[in-house]
Amino acid sequence: MRIDAYEDPGTPETRGGWRYLAWLVWRQWPRCLAGAVLASVWMVLLAATPYLMARAVDHGLEPGDMGALAGWTGAMVAVGGVNAWLGMVRHRTMTKVRMDANFRTVKVVVGHAARLGAALRGQVGTGEVVTIGVGDVQTISTSLTAVGPGFGAVVAYAVVGALMLSVSPRLALVVLLGVPALAVLLGPLMGRLQGREAEYRERQSVLTARIGDLAGGLRVLNGLGGKNLVADAFRRDSARLREQGYRVGAVTSWIQALGVGLPVLFLALVTWLGARLAVQGHISVGELVSVYGYVVALGWPVAFLIEMGHQLSRGVVAARRVVTFLRLEPVPDEGTLDAPAEPSVLYDPASGVRIAPGRLTVLVTSRPSDATEVLDRLGRYTPSDATWGDVPLTDIPLPRIRSRILLADAEADIFAGTLSEVIGAHGRHPRGGGGTDVRLRRAGATGHDDPVPAQRPTGADAQAEVAAALHAAAAEDIVRGLAGGLESHVAAQARDLSGGQRQRIRLARALLAAPEVLLAAEPTSALDAHTEATVADRLREARKGRTTVLAATSPLLLDRADVVHHLVDGKVAATGTHRELLDTEPEYRALVARDDGGAGHDGGDGHDGGGNGNDGHDRGDGSDRNDADGNDADDRDGREGRDRRDGRTDKAVR
Repeated sequence: MRIDAYEDPGTPETRGGWRYLAWLVWRQWPRCLAGAVLASVWMVLLAATPYLMARAVDHGLEPGDMGALAGWTGAMVAVGGVNAWLGMVRHRTMTKVRMDANFRTVKVVVGHAARLGAALRGQVGTGEVVTIGVGDVQTISTSLTAVGPGFGAVVAYAVVGALMLSVSPRLALVVLLGVPALAVLLGPLMGRLQGREAEYRERQSVLTARIGDLAGGLRVLNGLGGKNLVADAFRRDSARLREQGYRVGAVTSWIQALGVGLPVLFLALVTWLGARLAVQGHISVGELVSVYGYVVALGWPVAFLIEMGHQLSRGVVAARRVVTFLRLEPVPDEGTLDAPAEPSVLYDPASGVRIAPGRLTVLVTSRPSDATEVLDRLGRYTPSDATWGDVPLTDIPLPRIRSRILLADAEADIFAGTLSEVIGAHGRHPRGGGGTDVRLRRAGATGHDDPVPAQRPTGADAQAEVAAALHAAAAEDIVRGLAGGLESHVAAQARDLSGGQRQRIRLARALLAAPEVLLAAEPTSALDAHTEATVADRLREARKGRTTVLAATSPLLLDRADVVHHLVDGKVAATGTHRELLDTEPEYRALVARDDGGAGHDGGDGHDGGGNGNDGHDRGDGSDRNDADGNDADDRDGREGRDRRDGRTDKAVR
């Protein structure tokens, strides 16, 4: 059977860890059956070697029959050759079992993560997902490699018992009772290993999340003076994980020590009993040799049984974590009503924000989280009573909302790939060819069925759309600065670009999608004043006639907005144009302007300088420059991070 990494993985079993492992076996039962048969024959032939040796001694060597001796010796050589081939095929088969289980688990986990969508971050931490992907998937797939040899070990154990019965019932009884005695001794250790392993995995996910937090916000933490505090917490978590790792290692070492030592004691006992029977004349010399060979051959099945128990104990712990993740449910979608056929008002009763269609609206608040919560409600990423026209958003099927309303998150993920793929231009510009695009319904669409494939523009039209999106985001210089242009490779999260470049790339991606309603949080916060003014003008022009909602405190954006909502404690306190609110709302004026008056938008305040080590379009405070060691810094330094959080901006009102 060929392994197809892209085939449908099937519906996973989520009723428990053992059931999930059984499902993985069932999904590839022909391969697992082949592995079990090959392992059984391989181990039985290991036991056949002592049998052939006994015959060579009793019928060839002892009576001096050289022909019989040569015949039995030849049989042993042939069995050894066949067994070597079987061992190779068995190993290859079980490797395929492991790979299938690995790919299948990855596909069901990634597929479920995609189905959870925006609900994922609210239900499980990043560290948990990373731990599943990095550790648990590998542990589960490795545990299945013990299934075939484990089954073969049981078969070989039964065959050796039968052969021993033909030699001596007393020896056969010792052999048949020996392995169950080993299981009784090792059983409690297996149970303890599962408990210790589960706790270790939990601590590992916590530490992984901590590493992600540190990597993502180290410069901000440093600016706020919190780096040492977080570092101390990381050291404590790391010490706890190390201690738990020692506990897991202690149990594992006992299992491995007993797995090696007990079979040796078992071998010594059976050999001693066999020697006594030979001295007493109850068995022949050849039978004594075969008994010793049988017991030696039993070492493989016993070792595989112990290893199977060890691997399955770890595998079921990892499977339970995967099952727990697969049990997470996305936000219920019970919508059955049609979305408004024409552009309509979006209204959020919780804040009082009313978004008129076809206008550029900006939300201003001293607490950025208040504005992003409004955007989440208007985009139906959190449950609310928000309406679209006269229809509650919760009553509209989610795919229809996603096809017309796009929420452009300021920290939206950027996957590794060409710049063309990153901004969604792949398949649009001439080198990409044609095809269909089901990501978003195109601008101006008024239908409200589920998203349907729409023909991608090709040729000159497609190239013009990409160029227009890059122009609106002031991102043409990024393309020109890369050796391969749109075909240049971009690292995951665009870490090889500066913070301002990343922000403009995200904005270009959102504009190229051309949704009917665009919701964006702080789309220009990492840009210098000159570039931000350029983006503000071009954004207004690019989105002319379509609904655009921004959460920002930048006077450059506010001055170009049709409507500004000033939020206080999450509620609309005032509504009007930017200049109207400046004249009538002192609190608004204090929020968006420096108390000391500052410099104007385009003054020589150092924001638009390009000689500070950045790309000339990012903030001149060095927030997006590369560190001296070549590592890309965060978008804002600690000072600007504090200013953003208390609602201030580095630019004064024009």
